[in-house]
Amino acid sequence: MDNLTNGRSLTPTTSRAQRRGARIHRWRRDTVELAAIFLSVTAADLVAKIVVHGPDGPLVLAASASALLATALFHTWWAHRHLHGPPSPDTPAPPGAEADGATGPLDEFEQTTLWRVRTTVEDSPGSLARVCTAFAGQRINIISMQSHPLPAGTVDEFFVRAPLSLTRAELTRTVASAGGHDIWTDPADAHDLVDVPTHVLALATRTALDAAELPVALRQLFGQCTIRQFPGAGKRATAGVEGHVMRLPAPSGDLIELTRPHLPFTPTEFARAQALVKLDTLLGPRVPRVKAHLTLPAGADLTVRRADAGDKEAALAMHGRCSTDTLRKRYHGPVRDAERYLDHLLDARHGQTLAVEASDGRIVALGHLMWDDDSAEVAVLVEDGWQRRGLGLDLLRRMSALALEAGVDTVYAITQASNTGLVATMRKLAAPLDYQVEEGTLVITAHLAEATAELPVPWPGRPGR
Repeated sequence: MDNLTNGRSLTPTTSRAQRRGARIHRWRRDTVELAAIFLSVTAADLVAKIVVHGPDGPLVLAASASALLATALFHTWWAHRHLHGPPSPDTPAPPGAEADGATGPLDEFEQTTLWRVRTTVEDSPGSLARVCTAFAGQRINIISMQSHPLPAGTVDEFFVRAPLSLTRAELTRTVASAGGHDIWTDPADAHDLVDVPTHVLALATRTALDAAELPVALRQLFGQCTIRQFPGAGKRATAGVEGHVMRLPAPSGDLIELTRPHLPFTPTEFARAQALVKLDTLLGPRVPRVKAHLTLPAGADLTVRRADAGDKEAALAMHGRCSTDTLRKRYHGPVRDAERYLDHLLDARHGQTLAVEASDGRIVALGHLMWDDDSAEVAVLVEDGWQRRGLGLDLLRRMSALALEAGVDTVYAITQASNTGLVATMRKLAAPLDYQVEEGTLVITAHLAEATAELPVPWPGRPGR
C-alpha cells in the first residue's frame, strides 16, 4: 500500500533524502498545530477574565455573540449568491468541459434520420474515401457499410444517420458529387441496425427448422421482392443474376425466381440466396412438431398442429365426410381434384397447413397459409359436422398470427360472394377489411397490423423467435 504525505505518493523507490525531507515536514506541521492550540487557550482565558472581572462583561459577551451571528449570516448569503449566479468571465471551466463541443440549450441539438444508401463506384484506390468525405461534409454519420464486388466496379451499401433537414435529392447529389452512380436511397429504421452476418444466420436457422420459411427468409433478406416457384423448370434454367431478376434452380428440379424492380441484385446477394436454397434442399421436407389444445364449449377436446404430406390419407378421409357444397366453397373448382390440391397444400415449401385433430385421431378441419409475394392467402375447410363451433375462426386467427410473425401484415381469402360464413368469420378478426368482387368471386383482404392485440400466440409451448 502506498504511504500518502501532503497529497503525494511515496513509493518504495523513494530516495533517502526525500524520506528525510518528508519527516522534517511532518515535524513542522505538528509544531504549528501545537502552537495554534496554545494560542487558542490563551485567547479563551483572556476573554473569560474580561467577561467575569470587567464592569461591562455581559455587554462585551452579547456584542461578541451578535458579531459572530452577523458574520455567519453574511457568509451564508454570500455563498448562496455565488452558487446560483452566473460564473464570472475569469472562472475556469471544470476539468474535461473544454473537450465537450456542445454549447447552448438541449433543443439546439440537430435532429437526425436514418437512410439506406447504395451506389456503384469505381474499383480504384480512394473511391470509397471520396464518398465518406462527401458524407462528412454534409454532417452524415456512417453507421455501417458493406461492399458488393462486381466485374467492373463495386457496389457500396451504407446505413447512415443524416440531418433531418437533408432531403433525399440532396443526399443523392452528395453521393453523385463523390463519383457514385446508380444511386438508390431509402428511409430506414432501427430494425436495419442488425449486421448482415447475424441477420443471415438467423434466417438460416428459421429455414433449417421449417421448410415453409424459405420464401419468407428470401423476402426478409432482400426486402420488397416478388418470389415465384416454377415446378420442374429448374433443369432448363441457368442460375445467376440478370439485373433485377435472380434465378435459383433447386436440386429438386424446381426454379425459384426473384424479381426486385427498384434495385438490381448483386453476385454477393446471389451467393447468399443460393446458400439458403442449398440448405433447404439438403435438409429435405421438414415440419416443426408444434401443437395447441382446444376445448370447445360442448366439452370436445381437440388439438391444432402443423400438417405435412404424411397427413394426406387422413385429410382425404375428411374430404370424404364433407358435402359437395362445402368442398366447392373451399376449392372453387371441380371437387374430384381435391387429391391434387392436397399434394400442393401439404408441401411445406408452399406454405403452412394446420390440422384440427379430434381425440380419436380424425382430422376435422384444415387451414392453409400460402405465401404470395408480400402477402399471404388463407383458406379454411371445416367438416360439416364440426361447423359453427369456432374452429374456422381459431384457424384464421392462428394463421394471421403466423403471418405477422413472418413479417407479412396482410392476408386475403378468396371465396364466392355467397359464402356468408367465411365473410362473417373474417370480420371477427377485428382487422380492417378490404372487399373486391369480380364475376362472383370475392377477395377479402385483412390488414393485420391493427389487430395484433386480438391475435393469439400461434404455438404457446414453442420458444419465441
